[in-house]
Amino acid sequence: MVIRYICVVSLARMLAPLYALWGLIFGVIVALFSLVGAGIGAANDDPTAGWLSGLFGVGAIVFLPIFYGVLGAIGGAITAVMYNVVAGMVGGLHIETE
Repeated sequence: MVIRYICVVSLARMLAPLYALWGLIFGVIVALFSLVGAGIGAANDDPTAGWLSGLFGVGAIVFLPIFYGVLGAIGGAITAVMYNVVAGMVGGLHIETE
């Protein structure tokens, strides 16, 4: 089996949710660190640091999946185009299946 062509839209649709999931994972990690920062800020009687850290944490959970999803779709489309050009020159990717 030889893959000679990858549909650009298909790969972009595939990678967008995968990268959005990575963005969600990283967003949760950033949110957890922000909560720690908010706790430290509150313990030091700095109210600005507390709510600002919380805002960044919630923002990361919302913003990072969208950001990663969009970049994943764009990167997937560019990758598919590049693969199709190179596969046209060298013959594609050989895969064995059972």
